[in-house]
Amino acid sequence: MKIELKKKPKNVIIIEGFPGFGLVGTISTEFLIDHLGAKQIGSIWLEDLAPLLMVHDGKAIDPLGIFYDKKHNIVILHAMTNIKGLEWKLASSLDEICRQLKAKEVISIEGVGSMTAGGNGGAFYYSDNKKWEKIGVELLKEGIVIGVTAALMVKLKCAPLSCVFAETSTGLPDSRAAAKIIEVLDKYLNLKVDYKPLLKKAAEFENKVKGLMDKSKEATNIKEKKELSYLG
Repeated sequence: MKIELKKKPKNVIIIEGFPGFGLVGTISTEFLIDHLGAKQIGSIWLEDLAPLLMVHDGKAIDPLGIFYDKKHNIVILHAMTNIKGLEWKLASSLDEICRQLKAKEVISIEGVGSMTAGGNGGAFYYSDNKKWEKIGVELLKEGIVIGVTAALMVKLKCAPLSCVFAETSTGLPDSRAAAKIIEVLDKYLNLKVDYKPLLKKAAEFENKVKGLMDKSKEATNIKEKKELSYLG
C-alpha cells in the first residue's frame, strides 16, 4: 500500500465513494469533484490492483484518486476501478489518510437495496451524529452493510464515521440515488448545490462512469484471458 499526497490540508472532512451497489458512491463523488472544482492532491496505490489505467478526454485517470476542495476544506476519495477483495486494505488506507490529515469526520457513501418494489428514493444514515436526523435522513435500524463502508465501520479509529445510504432498486448505475446523496450532503455541509440541473448532470455522470467501468471490466477480462493463455 502506498499513499501519495502532494498537499496535506488539516482538519478536513473526508468523503469517500467506492464502486458498490448502483455505483452510487462513484457517481456521487464524480459529481462533487466536478461541482466543487476539487483538485487532485494525491493517489492510493495498491499492488493488488489490476495494472489498468483509464484515459478519458486525453487525460489518465488514477484508479484511486484523492481530491481537495479548499473552499469547504473537503477531501474526496474517488475510485474508477474494481476494488473487489481490497476492501480491508482500502479501509486501512483511509484510516492512514485520516490520521495524516487530522480529519474531523469521515463520510462514507453507499447504495442500499430497496426494501420495496421500485424503491422510494429514500436516504438513511448510520452515525452517532444526530445532525443527519435533523436534516430529514432516517436512521438505518436494520440492514446488511458490505464493501469498504463495512470495513470502515470496523477499522476506522481516527475520526467519527458517518455512513450515508441511498436506496436503489437496481444494480445498474443509479443517477437518481446519487442525486439523493448529493441533496443530503448539501444540507449537511451547506455546499449550495444548484438542484435544477442536478438530475441531468447526474445522468451524464452515470453514462460516463458506466462507460469507464465497462472498459475497466473489459480490460480485466482481457488480462485474465492472457494469463490463462500463458498457462495453456
